[in-house]
Amino acid sequence: MNDEQMNDVITFLQFLQDDICERLESADTGSRFIEDAWQHDNGGGGRTRVMKGEVFEQAGVNFSYVKGDALPAAATAKRPAMAGQGFEASGVSLVVHPDNPFVPTSHANVRVFRTIPKQGEQAHWWFGGGFDLTPYYPFDEDIIHWHQVAHDACAPFGDGVYEEFKAWCDEYFYLRHRQETRGVGGLFFDDLNRWDFDTCFAFIKAIGQAYCEAYIPIVNKHKNSLFDDEHKQFQKYRRGRYVEFNLVYDRGTLFGLQSGGRTESILMSLPPEVSYRYNYQPESGTQEARLYEYLKPQDWLKSKGR
Repeated sequence: MNDEQMNDVITFLQFLQDDICERLESADTGSRFIEDAWQHDNGGGGRTRVMKGEVFEQAGVNFSYVKGDALPAAATAKRPAMAGQGFEASGVSLVVHPDNPFVPTSHANVRVFRTIPKQGEQAHWWFGGGFDLTPYYPFDEDIIHWHQVAHDACAPFGDGVYEEFKAWCDEYFYLRHRQETRGVGGLFFDDLNRWDFDTCFAFIKAIGQAYCEAYIPIVNKHKNSLFDDEHKQFQKYRRGRYVEFNLVYDRGTLFGLQSGGRTESILMSLPPEVSYRYNYQPESGTQEARLYEYLKPQDWLKSKGR
């Protein structure tokens, strides 16, 4: 990946942030994102955008570009040969926490990474990203729609791409200490350089642009659903799982903190209101208990009818 190609990706990522923000604003009721532009001593920087509205209790859409003289531990744990190399990384990362418990939380990320090797060393580059859905009160038709959009975005890039990255998502967003998935999955991939640059870049574009196609219809469908305090309290309880995953397992959080990224931007992904209940178990047969039937890897398109 040369400098011109890297710049093309960065330009697209800035456009993607703008586009997603506009579409999320259109789903809320007159709310707008507030932007914090930031710079880092290493020459990197970014644009953190957060919206607190009527539909979205908190939505954050970040663009970042960071670089450094040496890769952080989170990046070299599985790549020891790259230890000591400089790097450049850029991406768009977003988490949306709706107010209505019947609207799922969603997450998406697309990113690019390349190393700046010392003389005689090999350069490396790859893409990563995906999107996943975390409902509190799941609806089969929403999950099928979410995965169908993911499937269709992957289809032009070969047979089995959706199935591979769907399985990777199920494995990655898994809370081992709870023995449950974070939600109903979607797509996740990393180290993507199996194709040439143009094809990998086209894939990133397809995934980034598919997120709103998958999510906004679900938001519009449920944003006006009636809910009571019991629903809201269960949402806050289940948001605790989101906190657990992001602070215990998420590689992006670790990379951001270790690479000197802006802390407020990195932790923007955490929900604004969370509750913890000791040894809580929902009553059998309730809507709340039904959620746990969904927190395991499943072939949503096949099992629910495609």
